[in-house]
Amino acid sequence: MEDRLIRVRRGTPALAALALIILITAAWWALALWPLTAEAPEWLARTRYVCFGASIGGLPDAGGWILLIGQPLGMVLLLLMVWGGDARAGMSRLLERTTGQITVGVISAVLVAAVGSVVLRVREVNAEPFDPNPAASLAQQLTRINDVPPALSLVNQSGDTVRLDRYHGRAVLVTFAFAHCETVCPLVVNDVLSARDRIAATDPVRTPAVIVVTLDPFRDTPSRLPAIAKQWGLSGDAHVLSGSIEDVERTLSKWRIPRIRNERTGDFSHPTMVYAIGPNGRITYVVTGGSDQIVAAVRAL
Repeated sequence: MEDRLIRVRRGTPALAALALIILITAAWWALALWPLTAEAPEWLARTRYVCFGASIGGLPDAGGWILLIGQPLGMVLLLLMVWGGDARAGMSRLLERTTGQITVGVISAVLVAAVGSVVLRVREVNAEPFDPNPAASLAQQLTRINDVPPALSLVNQSGDTVRLDRYHGRAVLVTFAFAHCETVCPLVVNDVLSARDRIAATDPVRTPAVIVVTLDPFRDTPSRLPAIAKQWGLSGDAHVLSGSIEDVERTLSKWRIPRIRNERTGDFSHPTMVYAIGPNGRITYVVTGGSDQIVAAVRAL
């Protein structure tokens, strides 16, 4: 009896950990691949883009697939390294019982069905007919607005004061980032610059100016802006703006940019937001990133 209790105690934590890994993986894959409808909340599309590089209605990018496949495999390998013997003992004990065999069979069937659903989802997206004008299709998915942009008057990497009214009659892309960010910020800045370059190559008259307002006036001071502009590859009419802490914070609040500062690291948690401002000087679209979306927004101004 004592030996049996020892076997039960030995295998249970490992099996519980394995079950937790399966549940986390299922939730992770559902978040990445479940088809989104037009009524889907914006935060969900934004989360999929940030976590997996997925555009609206699309599949994860290469990094997203590596995360989806590599993370559960890594957790299982770690489990086997730490609790390999316990996992085998627990599985053997589970398979000794009819209920355990049924449970394993049901889980296996669900996993096979899930893999099949993923394959069908990938085939469904890849089988979509060729769209000769993808920018127009994307533009139809965007919500057109007509808002007056808040005031903006900060210093750029050249030491000049930049205001929005200097670009009246021209499109402008305004986004928000900070130099110490190593995740979302480089992506959104790269997306904005890529969109600008794509438009410049095909329709130079519509080429937008680019403004990146820092979220971190504590470290992204005006004296550091030239190095930040070089770090992000800002060229031509692309500016990174900063100023005093009070001026930047006031500007961010007027633009209603959500942000939470980690007092220990100094880093910020924030959404990705790109404002497309039309030649009439009004905010026409707000997108969450992705060069295709940004290009579509600018061309639809």
